[in-house]
Amino acid sequence: MQLIRPSNVLTAISDVLAGLAIACLFVQQALPSWDVILNIVVSSMLLYTGGIVYNDVFDAKLDKIERPERPIPSGRIDISSAAIFGAVAFIIACWLAYQVNMTCFYMALAIVLMCLVYNGKAKHHFVLGPITMGMCRGLNLLLGFAVIPDSLSYWYLAFVPLIYIASVTNISRGEVYGNNKTAMQVSLGLYLLVVATLCYFAWQSGHTYAFLFIAGFVAMIARPLFKALKTLAPMDIRQAVKFGVLALILMNASWIALSGFWALALAVCCILPVSIVLAKKFAVT
Repeated sequence: MQLIRPSNVLTAISDVLAGLAIACLFVQQALPSWDVILNIVVSSMLLYTGGIVYNDVFDAKLDKIERPERPIPSGRIDISSAAIFGAVAFIIACWLAYQVNMTCFYMALAIVLMCLVYNGKAKHHFVLGPITMGMCRGLNLLLGFAVIPDSLSYWYLAFVPLIYIASVTNISRGEVYGNNKTAMQVSLGLYLLVVATLCYFAWQSGHTYAFLFIAGFVAMIARPLFKALKTLAPMDIRQAVKFGVLALILMNASWIALSGFWALALAVCCILPVSIVLAKKFAVT
């Protein structure tokens, strides 16, 4: 449980459901059957699980210095066992996506590839790191789109989670040593861009109740970020990252609400308190 960061894994549910809801909005189609939804949700969770496990596998040496309490550097989990566990998660995730359709299967493979590129090469690059991490989330949104392949003509909406997660990743650069004010100011600007995009689509869709969800999203990310900007303390920066990750649930609930599925949006919001409880017991970053 410490290895996979369960509170983070739950956020993947909201990603794929948001993608599916947006797809249904644009192609004017009802939600698919529950067995299809279950397959794609579990696939998304396992893809995230595999990605987060390989994060620790590739960072084992660095974590011995910066985070010796993590499962692998502390010796509680063998690195080869962790690698096998992550690979199995990826394989099952791709198989479940294949059960939906080939487009979902190809999208799942793309997510696996991007996870490995991020963890193995791009993570510590100043520019490519945040962008690649954002692409993982953007592809997860498109995994929901892929359930209805015709909706993939609206693929450009994946830039929204890409920008948002790139912003959160950018903030996380200072969570060990602090003092990354410029990075946080850049992320604040990108946050505002994401919020403006959500507001635009909520207004265009006519489902104005989505603004309630957007307001909740803004409230969750704003307070910890402004506190971190004020103190520049590693602990406050870590809190800004933590709530930035968890707030994905509300961002995705906003997408679902503006797509017209208010009941599903409320159901997704119910994931948030569970994630918050888990985040108190298990690391988010």
